[in-house]
Amino acid sequence: MRMGKNSLYVLDLKEDQVHEDDAVFELALALSGPGVTFSGTPSEGKLELKAAINFAKNHYPIFSVKMFHPLKIRLIITGNEVYKGLIKDKFKAIVEEKTTALGATLEEAVILPDNKEMISQQIRQYLEKDTDLIIITTGGMSVDPDDVTKAGIEDSGFAEIHYSAAILPGAMFLMGYHKNTAIMGLPACGLYHKTTIFDLILPRIMAGEKPGQRDLARLSHGGLCLNCKPCRFPACPFGKSG
Repeated sequence: MRMGKNSLYVLDLKEDQVHEDDAVFELALALSGPGVTFSGTPSEGKLELKAAINFAKNHYPIFSVKMFHPLKIRLIITGNEVYKGLIKDKFKAIVEEKTTALGATLEEAVILPDNKEMISQQIRQYLEKDTDLIIITTGGMSVDPDDVTKAGIEDSGFAEIHYSAAILPGAMFLMGYHKNTAIMGLPACGLYHKTTIFDLILPRIMAGEKPGQRDLARLSHGGLCLNCKPCRFPACPFGKSG
């Protein structure tokens, strides 16, 4: 009566009826194929089907949750057209919005011309400061003779550099490391696409990971943004296999 029940009912099963525990046992027998096992004792009409072969123990951990670190980020915006004031820069606002949303701080930003020596010098100055991540936004990450950003990064002292990724947008992406500082070279696609490789790699850097060449190659599976309208990222398959 304390449960709110004032009547007691007794079930009298007919010939075409079966108890729930017996029913679920028969159902489990019908569903479970090779490699699937279940206990022989139903509870409240339920049985758990389990894998008889458990790979998870050999590959622990299968998944984990990592905390984002409040990285200190410094930005270099390159391009003669922006440096000379022919067009207004739009990269800074994009980078600042995406990085601060994850808890990072954009410490400073500079605009430089397409000059390899000036780019290298600015990177070295950033390395002398308390910098976790250097981001270079540019249209100069391709293979044209006047695309000098990649060469500028290489001349600045980054020994570990990975260039190009099997993903669109973001094929001409650069990822590098120098001691405790990471560097990203973002191609111009960041201006024209809402979601790019930047949105896939930035959270991993924020979580303390160090994506390398193999990680960039893995992005080839699921690495094509379909430009859905409206964009549902990150609730979509873009880059998920990476």
